[in-house]
Amino acid sequence: MTEKDAQFLDFLVKSLVDYPNDVKITRSVDEMGVLLLLDVNPADMGKIIGREGNTAKAIRTLLRIVGMKNNSRVNLKISEPAGGAPKESKVNKTVDEAMADLNL
Repeated sequence: MTEKDAQFLDFLVKSLVDYPNDVKITRSVDEMGVLLLLDVNPADMGKIIGREGNTAKAIRTLLRIVGMKNNSRVNLKISEPAGGAPKESKVNKTVDEAMADLNL
């Protein structure tokens, strides 16, 4: 992890989280450019994603700028923690079933 993009991400993320020792960055390069894979403590996931994903978008924008400066395309993938929140599950209930759940 000696490249400037990974060093920058490391500094940025460790400044945001409560558990900086749990931050792990894996860097790989292929024909598409540089891919940075970020692992953080599950308790810090909300700080990295931010409200409506705004913090993650800002981090990705900054990484693109660092990449442009170094003539490379940089992408960020944030690993979901094991046992994280399940994907959106839609439950369709009738009005009667929903009212029964409320025990009214």
